[in-house]
Amino acid sequence: MAQAEENKESSKLSSCDAYFENIQSRKKLPRALQETLTAAFARIPVSSFPGVPGGKVIEILADTSVADAVKILSECNILSAPVRNPDARTSSDWRDRYLGIIDYSAIILWVLESAELAAVALSASTATAAGVGAGAVGALGAVALGVTGAAAVAGLTAAAVGAAVVGGVAAEKGVGKDAPTAADNLGEDFYKVLLQDEPFKSTTEQSQVSTIIKSYRWAPFIPVAPDSSMLSVLLLLSKYRLRNVPVIEPGQPDIKNYITQSAVVQGLEGCKGRDWFDCIATMPVSDLGLPFMPYDKVITIQRDELILEAFKRMRDNQIGGLPVVEGPRKKIVGNVSIRDIRYLLLKPELFSNFRKLTVGDFMNTIVLATQETGRVTPAITCKLDSTLGSVIRSLASKSVHRIYVVAGDDEVVGVITLRDVISCFIHEPPNHFDSNFGFSMKEMLNQ
Repeated sequence: MAQAEENKESSKLSSCDAYFENIQSRKKLPRALQETLTAAFARIPVSSFPGVPGGKVIEILADTSVADAVKILSECNILSAPVRNPDARTSSDWRDRYLGIIDYSAIILWVLESAELAAVALSASTATAAGVGAGAVGALGAVALGVTGAAAVAGLTAAAVGAAVVGGVAAEKGVGKDAPTAADNLGEDFYKVLLQDEPFKSTTEQSQVSTIIKSYRWAPFIPVAPDSSMLSVLLLLSKYRLRNVPVIEPGQPDIKNYITQSAVVQGLEGCKGRDWFDCIATMPVSDLGLPFMPYDKVITIQRDELILEAFKRMRDNQIGGLPVVEGPRKKIVGNVSIRDIRYLLLKPELFSNFRKLTVGDFMNTIVLATQETGRVTPAITCKLDSTLGSVIRSLASKSVHRIYVVAGDDEVVGVITLRDVISCFIHEPPNHFDSNFGFSMKEMLNQ
């Protein structure tokens, strides 16, 4: 029986391998149609794209605390916001006015590193900023988060350690024997350092949005003008991997619009009924070469693994979400996204032991706590033969950033993101960015 199951599994894997080799060799679209669409988007000005809901772009000042920034993103149900320099109110140059973009991707990097530093502070009953060395950080990193090295040590500020030690938290707990033991016994005291005292709710410069912008920037702040082409925006959001594109009118530094991947896909959904869209939308995703990533490269998280590991995996691979799976066949049972870090930061009372919390318990706790709001969405899936139109409809209607491709008994075999969908409609003409943005801009995008 075991041998039969093994042979069956091996046969299925061989079939998947052949399938993905096949779809990766297919063209995305007939060349004539793709060139026609690319030319059409090149003629559409950015000014024609719908503005943000409410007509005003949500901005966050650089001296805002990380805690307040998370609240703003959560309350506005957005993933990112431009960061404004409070000292450049009178400047007419957008380079002075805006410092970058804050998003959950950057916040999670800061939180994971700060979590380790907070645990180190709690683990040393007589620690001082100068006395906590690489050994303590490295020991905890190996057991807890895997964040080690000079960067972690450099981030250990006197404020972060001092708040825990002076406040007596570590001394009261008596957990200064070794970092791993201390980390296993932090419990709710984790939040006394990270969330209630230092560094999360601090008003010091180390705990402001400006620090995250300087230290954890994943993507450049690249605005376009209202008369730029939508083709440029679509290329920035797909091939060049930007998550959002600000629109700024020359001589008027305030952001007029803020175009995201999600907004573009929702805009594509609104094109239903037009010949060019319907022609593409009726095609199976496999005919468009989707999913781009082979099934054995899809990054997943098991239901019984730690939620910290899920966030760490997202950080390490620079991705925004993971399918939650069960068993060796990776049957999908849920989804965790990078924005879910907000629950750990804004509702610490829901999680009494952060470090021992499994992905399954994390998902169950969130569902119970948010049933009335309906803001928790289960994993969205499609089949290998689903049409692109149905995928776009799911992404747009559910306001999610990825859809998981499943086969057989809901086994995860791929993922399709907003970026993948956008890339199906356009290609980059020769010298497009050299002509429209300059050689230096393209070099920066390719870094």
